[in-house]
Amino acid sequence: MSRFDAADLDVQTKADDSAVTEADLATERAIRDLLAAERPDDGVFGEEFGVSGSSTRQWIIDPIDGTSNYLKGIPVWATLIALAVDGVPRVGVVSSPSLGRRWWAAEGGGAWTNTPEGDSRRIHVSTVDTVEKASVSFQSIEQWDAAGKLPALLRLSRAVWRDRGYGDALPYMWLAEGRLEFVAEFGVKEYDLAALVPVIHEAGGRFTSFDGEDSLAARSSLATNGVLHADFLDLIHTDGADAAS
Repeated sequence: MSRFDAADLDVQTKADDSAVTEADLATERAIRDLLAAERPDDGVFGEEFGVSGSSTRQWIIDPIDGTSNYLKGIPVWATLIALAVDGVPRVGVVSSPSLGRRWWAAEGGGAWTNTPEGDSRRIHVSTVDTVEKASVSFQSIEQWDAAGKLPALLRLSRAVWRDRGYGDALPYMWLAEGRLEFVAEFGVKEYDLAALVPVIHEAGGRFTSFDGEDSLAARSSLATNGVLHADFLDLIHTDGADAAS
């Protein structure tokens, strides 16, 4: 937060042409230092510094999910931390300090968030059971276009009650709170998704790839309130031409 919206924020361009700020690097270093002290035998996989260690317990870190927002002074970004055991995310924490919000979950322990009063409350997905009443987040038109999925996005937008491109991790948390019924995106990595999975699952939702696979390696995501997962899969793959390549 001390570097958020700073006029002299240092921003560099990575090999993949994406931006990285001094805050991304400092945040991941701080998390790695804490894990080295508290969980020295565990492995770590971070967006900025890659993989270290080979334990079956691996911490997966995205220090700032939404760097493009961060460097523009837009307060829609979050720090994502997950613990995967044997490749399965079991613990997830999503922190949005610019909004004063945090969400967390551990397998079997429910999904939780903080309250303005400083307490915590358990969260659940919605019980909306028809696509026509659903509110969805599609992340961005550019993503769907690049993935060759614009026909599917149009079908989706015409079928639901409300569609918005909120972006990044926050719509997944709003889904876990029962405010949305569908979130999907493309071109994502394991560190973009791992912390979200336990929160969605423990809130009663379902999290798969765009094609319905239970994998974080598919470079796509589809999260729903669970009740509508099959209906949304049918809708977005109706004509077959939209199947992921």
